[in-house]
Amino acid sequence: MANFSLKITHHRCTVNNTIISKETFGILKELAKNNNKEWFEKNKPAFKKHEASVKSFFAALQEHMEVHDDIEKMKMFRIYRDVRFSKDKTPYKTHFAGSFSRLGARLRGGYYLQLKPGGSFAATGFWEPHKDDLFRIRKELEMDASDFRNVINEKSFKQIWGDLVGDGVKTAPKGFDKEHPNIDLIKRKQFIFVRNFSDGQVHSKDFIKEVDKSFKAIRPYFDLMSDILSTNLNGESLLD
Repeated sequence: MANFSLKITHHRCTVNNTIISKETFGILKELAKNNNKEWFEKNKPAFKKHEASVKSFFAALQEHMEVHDDIEKMKMFRIYRDVRFSKDKTPYKTHFAGSFSRLGARLRGGYYLQLKPGGSFAATGFWEPHKDDLFRIRKELEMDASDFRNVINEKSFKQIWGDLVGDGVKTAPKGFDKEHPNIDLIKRKQFIFVRNFSDGQVHSKDFIKEVDKSFKAIRPYFDLMSDILSTNLNGESLLD
């Protein structure tokens, strides 16, 4: 382990902030094999360099996204795990991840990107809608889900993002008819889309453009959901 510590400390850290290097994934792989405080402290200087490189990548991605959306903030998540209520007591995450929040109450939805050897993906949508927002979405779908279905089933959209995913209730939420023709949508608690990436795609020089293109493609969905969540069932604004 001591020999490896010396090796990893001299890992090359890519300075190009638009590329995720193979070396960055290399240190994540070694962290997965040595998920303990002793190893992490020995290799922390090298790890922090790669972490900073990834943060620069997220910042560059935000600049791309701001061409077509209003981004309020970017957040890169810490590598330390909260193990207080978990059976898994390993202290560190084995991936880098960041989220991007849209600006203001009118622009709804969020973006997320995880970078992990063999497990990288982009996700977008509504992870845990507030109960009032969730009820509003369900009422809209109960009344008419045609616009929603048209957006998520549009060919070019589906080629990038595939099918809607996320948790839901087993039958029907309280107050909704379990036989309703749109019950498949109404019973959802999350409204998420996920796109997976291979390691080869992540290390490509075009990866940042591909992620940005994917996030840009979600806009028809975000525009529709923002309209729903900022109006009542009569289409009257809740924000004025």
